[in-house]
Amino acid sequence: MEFNDEISSAFEQLLTSVRSVRRRIDFDRDVEDDVLLNCINIAVQAPTGRGEEGWYFLVVKERQKIKAISEIYREVLLEFVEESGVPMKSSHRALTDRLGEFPALIFACKDGAPGNSFASQVAYFGSILPAAWSLMIALRAKNIGATWTTLLTAEHQRVAEILGMPSSACQLIMLPVGYTREAVLKKADRKDASEVTFLNEWGNSLTR
Repeated sequence: MEFNDEISSAFEQLLTSVRSVRRRIDFDRDVEDDVLLNCINIAVQAPTGRGEEGWYFLVVKERQKIKAISEIYREVLLEFVEESGVPMKSSHRALTDRLGEFPALIFACKDGAPGNSFASQVAYFGSILPAAWSLMIALRAKNIGATWTTLLTAEHQRVAEILGMPSSACQLIMLPVGYTREAVLKKADRKDASEVTFLNEWGNSLTR
């Protein structure tokens, strides 16, 4: 399919409006299994290092499990806030307060563990992060809000026990998901590309 200006503009608008949605979620509406599978089918088309497909996606809808995971998340976040000395953002507090009510949680998981070398770690994470990001974009296209969080890797074993995960698998990213309700998603205030892009050597601006 060729991309005309209209499709390109719509695609650009989609990509620039993928935000973490911690509030404005319809907690009473189920996120249908077939919709989630469709989004995950899009996600697994992402690039992968070394030509392998070592990813798995674990969807959690059982309320008891979601609540148990939300309590662990609260513990980890409060510990992080205390250690860092950085006040908790209101949006993070909102997520913590209502995480147990989200319609579903999606865990992006991967076979094995990262190696000891920098190169092997880059290859390992580079083979799951693009898929997780594609999943977040696909969810956004369906008006499903998601929040990218990796905090639960600090309590991997406890989470793995709740989810019945084998020791050979690692959960890396959790996406709490739910249909949005009156959420206004738009471009974030970020540095312009000209400020963070170099040409040929570090510090040499691409802007002429």
